[in-house]
Amino acid sequence: MPSVTHDDAPLLADLMPWSVAPLRPGRAWPSAPDAASLRARWDALMKAEGPDREALFEPTRSRTLHSAVGQLPGRTGGTERLLRASGSCPEPVRVLHAPFDEQWLIPDHRLIDVARPELWRVADEHQIFAVETAAAPESPRPVLLTTSLPPVLRSGRIRPLYRRPGGEEPNLAPGLLEHLGSRLGHSPAPVDVLAWIVATVRPGLAVPLTEDPGLWARGVESGRRMLWLMRRDGERPKLPGGRRPYVRAPLPSRPLTLHYDHDEETLHLDEGRISPVPPAAWDFEVGGVRVLEQWFAARTAEGDPGTLAVIRPATWPQTWTSELLELITVLTLLAELRPLREELTARKPITASELHKAGVLPVPESARRPASVLDGHEEGPEGQLALI
Repeated sequence: MPSVTHDDAPLLADLMPWSVAPLRPGRAWPSAPDAASLRARWDALMKAEGPDREALFEPTRSRTLHSAVGQLPGRTGGTERLLRASGSCPEPVRVLHAPFDEQWLIPDHRLIDVARPELWRVADEHQIFAVETAAAPESPRPVLLTTSLPPVLRSGRIRPLYRRPGGEEPNLAPGLLEHLGSRLGHSPAPVDVLAWIVATVRPGLAVPLTEDPGLWARGVESGRRMLWLMRRDGERPKLPGGRRPYVRAPLPSRPLTLHYDHDEETLHLDEGRISPVPPAAWDFEVGGVRVLEQWFAARTAEGDPGTLAVIRPATWPQTWTSELLELITVLTLLAELRPLREELTARKPITASELHKAGVLPVPESARRPASVLDGHEEGPEGQLALI
């Protein structure tokens, strides 16, 4: 099947025009691979007073114990200045902390330098966030990650699929769904468009669209499977019997090293062993970093003495082993989808020039700005009513 040039393929920035820059946490301790550590860190902060509390907090130019900020939309964090705050820890929430690494975060606006409230306003069970990553030209590695969780990873721009809560108002170029419908013979759903984008997007964030119904259907099917694997909601992914990774030798109570044996397809955590682990899972990278190594490092890193980050589990929790086995499965299944990418961009393209002639592009500037979301009550600093 002949390949085609992607020089005139539309850009992701035009197809999903509203985007938000990544969060800037400012401090590491409000996030962790386990929720119990976060509650213990919060309690330690609340027990400290004066200069000790300030040192533990780790102030920056954006956030100090005196900062007055409103609640994160939809969350329960307090709004009084942390200098005199007391009480229990706001309930930690699950977030995407790094590529394929789901961790926990204290959802308190006072702890995050730049929290991007506009993202939290549209984060619900209907939302899917597409997160740009760095990829070398012609790299087979993922260019887009997707998640149903609030993304707090330090990566590229974040593009929500919907501009409003409840799956309302897709973040797609106005008129795009109708134009695709006229070419394909049926109007695709917004999630189908995202599925196609995830399956076909190129380094440089060009998206080669097609008007071929059969090709579109295969791309959407592949992309929906990628969405399912990356979001990890609903039924849990499994490999066929005989290929499923198992713990072959018990993991130590606190593993310190990670090593992979290509010949035996075995992952070693000190003397603990997990196999089979396909080379494709071990070699799976995002932004030039092995996902499994980064995931392990986040759970074994020692915090600096005297900081809240030093509070962490004393032993390796069983839940981390379960998460590791599932992560190996997800990476293996995603790697198997890579060969489909080229054949999904080979014929009957819908070009950027065509979208300009149809009036779909350029998108109006209003489409690049967040929608007004006024449905929920938001508490401002010191308990005041927030004006948004």
